[in-house]
Amino acid sequence: MTAPHQDAPGPIKVLLVDDHRVVRAGLTAILNESGRVEVVAEAADGGAALELLRDQDRRESLDVVLMDLQMAPGLDGVSAIKAMREAGVDLPVLVLTTYETDADIVAAMSAGAQGYLLKDATDAELIGAVERVAQGRRALSPQVADRLVDRLSDPLPQLSPRELEILEALAKGKTNREIAQEAFVSEATVKTHLVHIYTKLGVDSRTSAVAVALEKRLIRSR
Repeated sequence: MTAPHQDAPGPIKVLLVDDHRVVRAGLTAILNESGRVEVVAEAADGGAALELLRDQDRRESLDVVLMDLQMAPGLDGVSAIKAMREAGVDLPVLVLTTYETDADIVAAMSAGAQGYLLKDATDAELIGAVERVAQGRRALSPQVADRLVDRLSDPLPQLSPRELEILEALAKGKTNREIAQEAFVSEATVKTHLVHIYTKLGVDSRTSAVAVALEKRLIRSR
């Protein structure tokens, strides 16, 4: 990763990505009033953020991307982070969201996020998290850190990002064929993943797998 821009005089420059205009306005006010962080660009979804980041001058003027996860109907946060990394954009990303399931946390961190903060964070926590990721450090909400510790201490074998993705699809009622098409794999591969999921969760059906996943907050409730 390139050297962070925050060593230069002035506040940390942020691209704010969130699909709610009122939320963007509130976050901009909080960050700008701190004097330590400045929102210099906004985008309503991941696609708009990527378009903005294609401008090299704009990209090089930024220090941090503050990214929501769910941004209907535009490109979601995880997909946007993946696309940024594939395009060689190495700006640190701090996820700011309401979701704290294993599926969301693992997906975001695996995609390349440096931090994961929940939207109930205090102003000071938000500003501090932006500063930490700008310095190349990790920044996690206490609840998120607890989830990661729980994953390490849980006696059940841990589900992979792909297995969590399939569990999310099961919770939406998708068939093996639909899951295979979305994941660009064969139905046989999906069935193999399901066998592993059932074994790890100690269940023998799709319904039971979803029930256990919801109980353990591995995936979002629907």
